Amino acid sequence: MNITSPPDADLTALMDIIEYTFTDSRYLKLALTHSSLTVKNNLHVTSNERLEFLGDRVLGLVVAEILLEHFPEEDEGEISRRHAALVRMETLAAIAGTLDLGNFIYMSRGEERMGGRKHPALLADTCEAIIAALYMDGGLVAASKFIRTHWQTDLDKTPLPPKDAKTMLQEWAQKNGLPIPSYWEVKRDGPAHKPIFTVAVKIASQGQFAGIGQSKRNAEQKAAERMLEKVSLAED
Repeated sequence: MNITSPPDADLTALMDIIEYTFTDSRYLKLALTHSSLTVKNNLHVTSNERLEFLGDRVLGLVVAEILLEHFPEEDEGEISRRHAALVRMETLAAIAGTLDLGNFIYMSRGEERMGGRKHPALLADTCEAIIAALYMDGGLVAASKFIRTHWQTDLDKTPLPPKDAKTMLQEWAQKNGLPIPSYWEVKRDGPAHKPIFTVAVKIASQGQFAGIGQSKRNAEQKAAERMLEKVSLAED
């Protein structure tokens, strides 16, 4: 059978890493099951995609609660910027990396050959699924404990509300009396389950710049970064 999970993909070992023992380990196994098993092998296997959906919502709720506790003086806009930074794909993928989640995922051999165990979007999705599995097995208390433990470092390293490239570019445009940036998808490459996006941005007569990313949001940020570099050089 064309399925692979690494030799150290032991559920007990992962429970030790995340410091939670599942009452029903089927939740954890499902969270680790990538959709490539169904797509590539035509098997009647349920993947972790539905858990990703739930985990995204649980993460958003808990992070919002943490931010309101830690920053009682900040307004909604500042809290929103912090929230976006903490729940984005890059943050999830980095945390998944610290937990070595890539070593525990059940996936097709084809997906593994394409670097699936290190793919940021795949790792981020698995991390969301793990959060959902914790929620299903141990309730909000278990999920919240996991999130509060592993998101603390990212919370501590941004004493001021972060501003992403899109926000900075919009503020620059407003400051200079220009219309807000316009973004659009130029093309989408790669397989349906792992697309690569190319997005362009334009502001009036400032030219057009493109960015490439593993999500549309990431590609927009890359495009905004390129335009910011251009306008910053022009102002120096």
